[in-house]
Amino acid sequence: MKIINTPLRDLYEINTSSLDDSRGRFTRLFCEQELSVIRPHLHFTQINLSDTKQKGTLRGLHFQNGPAAEAKLIRCLRGRVFDVVVDIRKDSPTFLHWHAVELSESNDRAMFIPEGFAHGFQTLSDSVQLLYMHTANWSPQHESGLRHDDPKIAIHWPLTVSNISDRDAGFSFVQDDFAGVES
Repeated sequence: MKIINTPLRDLYEINTSSLDDSRGRFTRLFCEQELSVIRPHLHFTQINLSDTKQKGTLRGLHFQNGPAAEAKLIRCLRGRVFDVVVDIRKDSPTFLHWHAVELSESNDRAMFIPEGFAHGFQTLSDSVQLLYMHTANWSPQHESGLRHDDPKIAIHWPLTVSNISDRDAGFSFVQDDFAGVES
């Protein structure tokens, strides 16, 4: 596993290498020992699988507030996505800055997203599947989100949004008094 720093402190791209032979392919998806350099004793409590049917679909930008704040390790198992993370940590020098990377079934990348970041993605192909590993259980009373088209964040989505849930489209724009979250 190769751990790559991003412009946002504590957010990492994880590159893995697959072993291919005549039988197929083998890829290590998670290794606690190797990831201990960025998060000692990393422990996941929940693993989720997201299936998205249509190219151009947008999901997010989601996060959980404390005490249910969570870190995530996200990998694309099928298809391609434009994966976006927004720093919403209180007093962070990169507050409301975003970083994106393409995750796909063939590029062997994952994103490690710490607490204090909002996450979303847009599908770049039909029939996309993402694997999410979470350090905290889903807590509906602590979940929140940001608008994907918020001008204060100004994400440059690669495609026109063709499908978005009412919930995600209904998130509020960031107000001037939004101070961020504790990380």
